[in-house]
Amino acid sequence: MKFLTVHIEAGISGFESPAAEYRELSLNLDDFLIKRPNSTFLGVANGDSMVGLGIFNGDILIIDRAETVQHLDVVVVIYNGNFSCKILDKVKKQLISASSQHTPIDIDPNDSFVIEGVVINSIRQFRVNQNNHVFPS
Repeated sequence: MKFLTVHIEAGISGFESPAAEYRELSLNLDDFLIKRPNSTFLGVANGDSMVGLGIFNGDILIIDRAETVQHLDVVVVIYNGNFSCKILDKVKKQLISASSQHTPIDIDPNDSFVIEGVVINSIRQFRVNQNNHVFPS
């Protein structure tokens, strides 16, 4: 677990004080984004099928394998050998996109289908550091 130190300047607004005191706060994104680190992994969204829910191509997905899958959860699955991020309709037994350009996929008992986990958060990168890729492109 890594901690990010944030420097906060305490001063009187209106003028700069050379004697302003600095206080350090520890900010740990794990505390905000991850409930169970041992069952959580990261993935990168690929494509435009989930844009209706605000998941865009290149977004980082935080996926929890231990989360109980509920009806209409956003899940990452392996469907017939391919990773996919979709909405799971447990009643109709379908994988649904959040885009009208994609039709629902019926989950047939003969299909190879494994739920890898529930998407619990996503992170959008506005500027990608070309020299320090977190994930391979």
